[in-house]
Amino acid sequence: MLLKGSARRGVVGPARMLRQDALLAAALLVVDVSVALVVATDGRRPDTLGWTLLIGAHVPMVWRRRAPLASFLALVACVGPYHALDFDHTAPLVVSMVALFTVAVTGRPLRSLLVGVGVIGVMLTVKFGQGAAEGAQALRVTGWIVAVIVLGVYVRVHGQYVTSVLERAERAERTREEEARRRVAEERLRIARDLHDLLAHTITLIGVQTSVAAHVLTADPDRLDRTAVAKALEDISGTCRTARGELRSTLEVLRASEHGSDGRGPLPGLDGVPDLVAAARSAGAEVTAEVAVPAAGVPSAVGAAAYRIVQEALTNAVRHAGPDVTVRVDLRTEGWALRVAVTDDGVGDAGGTPGFGLLGMRERARSVGGTLEAGAREGGGFGVSAVLPLGVPPAATAGDLDRVSVSVSELEPGELL
Repeated sequence: MLLKGSARRGVVGPARMLRQDALLAAALLVVDVSVALVVATDGRRPDTLGWTLLIGAHVPMVWRRRAPLASFLALVACVGPYHALDFDHTAPLVVSMVALFTVAVTGRPLRSLLVGVGVIGVMLTVKFGQGAAEGAQALRVTGWIVAVIVLGVYVRVHGQYVTSVLERAERAERTREEEARRRVAEERLRIARDLHDLLAHTITLIGVQTSVAAHVLTADPDRLDRTAVAKALEDISGTCRTARGELRSTLEVLRASEHGSDGRGPLPGLDGVPDLVAAARSAGAEVTAEVAVPAAGVPSAVGAAAYRIVQEALTNAVRHAGPDVTVRVDLRTEGWALRVAVTDDGVGDAGGTPGFGLLGMRERARSVGGTLEAGAREGGGFGVSAVLPLGVPPAATAGDLDRVSVSVSELEPGELL
């Protein structure tokens, strides 16, 4: 209760502290008066002045924790004359030791040492002035004074140590909680990107394929092309099966996290790009692809980012570029980086509703330390270009890496799904 750390934590408020100290002062007064009345073995029994000084010595104890040193000095101002008049010396001993302990436990060790030296010095000077016998008796009391000061300093140091340990534990707990929240936020963002990439791509393809089937059914009912209708419906069915599999894999991540495992399974990679191209072609786009990437040497995270970027770019081209669009997909390694380029000659959709497609692609590139640029082309159409590092280049310098970080941070959020 005497520790500053406890006060800071609000364990004992000022009003409650005052009440507690007042009760302690009253209890000490009862004890000391009883000693003076019953024992009275060392000195004469207090008279009116002695009782006044003895009672007055207990009054400052009410503020012993709010003003420890001032309270102690006020006590000394009453106890000093009390002892000088040779009243019972045992009576104020308990209240004096409690006040001295309070000074030691609430102040710095140097202050406690100075106070103790001052008290002992004054007491020995007065007692030896009264005779050798009185001085010898005072020396016995000196041991108690030293013991009380040492105990107070120990309690203070121990309290500071406990407080520091608790504060470190609280900081560590806050750090763990912040890290857990950060990981949860990152996982939610990753799942949101996966769901967006999956659903936006799948819904776009299904919408286009359904439009093709509807057009075949209504264009010329007398000469219904059953083969074209069956092909369109089969494409829709295949797209749904693929989407169902990817959606199941994504949901398994959420269930697996309950058991402490990642549960992601193999990440999509560059080997899945031909399927994306085929799906875009089935939706009516004319797609050419050139993949000049070695079978090995591309990290799985980089391959997954490239796959998702191509997926989103093709989805945007099919949805926004207009009919009969021509799309070119180009993936190649140049030195230490994988370069991904998806361009089309469509009309785009400059007035589209703001979405998360381009923002998601930039986040994909940034997650592996790369950059991405997207926008309208000068000759018409839309282009997406990404540079994904395969590792730190041998000749890279700190300045080069700083420039890459600045380039990533300057990217603006996208506007189209």
